[in-house]
Amino acid sequence: MPVSKAVLWLAGTTILALAVYYFIGVDQGAVSVFGRDMHIHEFVHDARHFLGFPCH
Repeated sequence: MPVSKAVLWLAGTTILALAVYYFIGVDQGAVSVFGRDMHIHEFVHDARHFLGFPCH
C-alpha cells in the first residue's frame, strides 16, 4: 500500500474515531454542538454507561 493511501486511511479512521468518541463520551444534550436536542444522547445512552461514561 502506498504511503499516500495509508495516510488517507489513517486520517479517515482518526476522524471517525473522534466522532464516535464525541457522540458517546462527550455529547450531553445541554452542551451539545447540536443545541438542546437530546436524540443523540438518548440513542447512545446505554452505550455510555456500558463504556463507563457518566451522564447523570
